[in-house]
This record gives sequence, C-alpha cells and structure tokens, in this order.
Amino acid sequence: MIPRYQTPEMARLWSEVEKFRRWAEVERLALAAWERLGRVPRGLSERLEASLRARPLDEAFARRVAERERVTRHDLAAFVDVLGEWAGDAELRRYLHFGLTSTDVVDTAQNLALKEALGLVLKALEGLLDALKEKALRYKDLPAVGRTHGVHAEPTSFGLKFAHFYAAFRRHRERLVRARRTIAVAKLSGAVGNYAMIPPEVEAYVARALGLAVDPITTQVTPRDRHAEVLAALALLGAELERLAVEMRHLARTEVGEVEEGFQKGRQKGSSAMPHKKNPVGFENVSGLSRMLRGYLTPALENVPLWHERDISHSSVERVSLPDATTLAHYLLRRSTGLLRELVVHEDRVRKNLELTRGLVFSQRVLGALIERGLTRDEAYRLVQRAAMRTWEEGMPFKNALLDAGAPLSEAELSALFDPAFYLRYVDDLYRRVGLL
Repeated sequence: MIPRYQTPEMARLWSEVEKFRRWAEVERLALAAWERLGRVPRGLSERLEASLRARPLDEAFARRVAERERVTRHDLAAFVDVLGEWAGDAELRRYLHFGLTSTDVVDTAQNLALKEALGLVLKALEGLLDALKEKALRYKDLPAVGRTHGVHAEPTSFGLKFAHFYAAFRRHRERLVRARRTIAVAKLSGAVGNYAMIPPEVEAYVARALGLAVDPITTQVTPRDRHAEVLAALALLGAELERLAVEMRHLARTEVGEVEEGFQKGRQKGSSAMPHKKNPVGFENVSGLSRMLRGYLTPALENVPLWHERDISHSSVERVSLPDATTLAHYLLRRSTGLLRELVVHEDRVRKNLELTRGLVFSQRVLGALIERGLTRDEAYRLVQRAAMRTWEEGMPFKNALLDAGAPLSEAELSALFDPAFYLRYVDDLYRRVGLL
C-alpha cells in the first residue's frame, strides 16, 4: 500500500521485518514442541529465543534474506539459512525447520497476521459505530424529507439515516468477527497435509502458543476459502462504507445542502481554480478506495481452486491483496469516522427542504384519510394525484390544490394531516431495535 493510505499500525504489522519475526516465532515454537517429544536436543528453542533477544531481527536481517533469496529463489529457504547464521549456533542451524515444509511456517504466520489485522479493523470499526450513534441520537427528532429514486417521498427522521448505517455496520462487525475466527488457524501438517514427517502434537503445541485453532484438515496449504471469507467480509464492509459516503455526498450537493464536510477556513483549499469551493472530497476519497477494497475479493475467490495438494498461484496475489485490503479497511474506517465527527449538519436547510414541494410529501396520508372518509381507493388516488400535479406544475400549495379539487376535508383537518411528527412516532421503537436506546 502506498504511504498515502497506510496507517502506522498496519504498516508495522505487514512490514518485512515483522513478517520474519512471526516466521521465527513459528520456527521457535516448533523446536520447543519437538523438544517435548524428545526428537531434538533440549534447550534449542530457548537458545533461539535468547539469540533473538540479544540480536533482534531488523532491517539488516531483511536485507540479508533478500540477498540470499537471489541465490535460493525461495524466500522461506533463504530465511531459514539467514536465521541460522544470525543465531550463530551450529547445533541450532542443524535442527532449524526440522520436519517442516515452507507453508507450515508461512501460512501459520500469515494467518496470525490476519487475525491481528482484523483485530485492528474491528477496533477502528468501534470508532465509526460511536460516531454514527452520536449523530443518530443528536438528530433523532429532526424531521427531514425521505427520498426514493432521488425524488422527495415522505417525511422521516434525519437521525434515522445514521441509525440505518449503525445497524448495518453492526452486521459487518459480526461478519468480521466470524472471518477472524475462520482465519485464526495454524497449519503444520507437512508437505501434503498428512503429517508424514511431523506429528499432530507439534501443530497443536504451536497453535496453542500462538492463540490459534488447529485447522482440522489441510493439504500443504491452509484451504483458501478461509482467506476468501476474510476478503468477502472486507469487500462487504467496503460496499457499506461507499453507501455511507454516497449518501453524504448527495446531501452535500449545493441543491440539497443538508450536510457539509468539516472545512478549515483560511487554510484548506477546495479548488485550485475556484476559491469558493467546499467539496465533499473526503467522502469521495472513501468512495474511490472502497471500490479498491471490493476489488480484492475476486482474486481471493480465484485463489480457492489450487492444483492438487498445492500450487503457488495464490502466493503472489496474497502478498499484495492481504496487506492492502486490511490496510485499506483500517484507513477507510478511520477516515470515515473523522469525517462523521466533523460533519456539519445544516438543520435549517433540512427543514426547508422538507417544505420544498409545498406539502406534496404528505400525499399518502391524505390518500388514507380520503379512503376513511368513504371514497374508493381509485377515486381518492385520482383526486390526490390531480391536486399534486397542480402543485408540481403551477406551484400551488398542495393543501390549497386539494381543497380546490373538492377533497371532502376541512382546512383544519388537512393541517393536522400535514404534521411531520406523525411520521416520527415509531422512531424510538426503531432505535431500541438496533440498540441505540
């Protein structure tokens, strides 16, 4: 991921040095498991741990591995060679990587990294949920126009917009928790997954020490449907983030003007050419990067059907997709949270827009009242529609058009039907359903 969209935590987690540290920990724990079984000399794992404390893996180690890989053409083999040299212990070098295949180390360490990365994503999601909750509660009782097909529909609560997103992101949290549990597995089952050269006890020991579950059955690799589930959860999260961004972008249009991104007056520039501009660039950024986040799902799905017990076609994809997708998700959640916290809501404009169509938004309630007064549904519909067309075409207030069309309702009765509070009477119930009250 380019630095512009990195977060410090994800940059550190997915760095080459951290990757090698995770690999070294898997190797150390595997040695400890072999020691418990009496298959390798005791103390090797402690000597490796002491060596790495005295001389931690760093950028110099990573450069040395890269140099060695140009010879071995195999990154894990290069790592094992350099780790042995780095430790400076001949007996340790002899037993390092004992009974393991490269994917035992790589997949277990990568799954551990994904577990940690999703933990960061989930923590960032809590911040977004808090921001949505604050907005939902603040604007719960603010009447606003609802829109269907982009056209004014019926009154609703402005806070409900945020409540809908709050409920949706809670569902995404559940998906991410499930995906995190799915990917949090260790795999140390050997070259074709049948434990021919390494007993299940080694895998169980390493898994327990790393806080992972044991994958019940594998080939040489962890089945890639697990990774696809992670990318699917992140892709769905991206879709929701763009849905939020698109809603805010529409509400920020000049013709609507109900919200505005926070703007640093005297410092921020909205356009290089037009000094008056205050554009929703933050939410546009979220829209664009959300498309990228969703884009990682297709390669993840195509990584599932590998040849026989393994091939390496998935590896190159995951070197890009897994760090980038989790990093983007983390960045987008933080960006969206900041945008929501700084969001300016123009309540006067919200109220003005509700009145923009001169009462047309109350048409269904009038329709119901006419039916109750004795008109057939078709008669009531045609009367209300005729009056509505006059309002659209001539600008006549809807109430006047209804009276002029012969609606059997008094002006006082119509005024009562034009009360926005009627449309908000169940908002508290909805809030309770999604845990906002």
